[in-house]
Amino acid sequence: MATKAEVPAGMQRICRRFESWRRSHRGRLPIPEELWASAAAEAREHGVFRTAKILRLEYGKLKRMAESASGSPLAAETQTAFLELVPQPVGVSDCLIEVEGPGGKMRVQWKGATASDLAGLIRLWKSA
Repeated sequence: MATKAEVPAGMQRICRRFESWRRSHRGRLPIPEELWASAAAEAREHGVFRTAKILRLEYGKLKRMAESASGSPLAAETQTAFLELVPQPVGVSDCLIEVEGPGGKMRVQWKGATASDLAGLIRLWKSA
């Protein structure tokens, strides 16, 4: 729990609500949607990281809820009707890999290698 000095004045009420809910519910029960919604509103005002830290909530879920809530400026920006992706030509890349294991050390410099080519090479080297 954050100290009272760390909790912004506008977040103290929701902080007390979470403390009260946690005291009355032991075990791994899901947090009620009403509390999540209140936390998401606070996150939009005070920031997701700060809110998650003070209320001891999962950052990723709080961020998703804050972004998806109605009236959220983040949600309005992310709604796109159509997005065209144009492939860009990719040049031949150099790849340098060093692998060390109990059998020794291997260094491979390869032009135009793909991930599956390299994974197969490493598996072959490990089995030798």
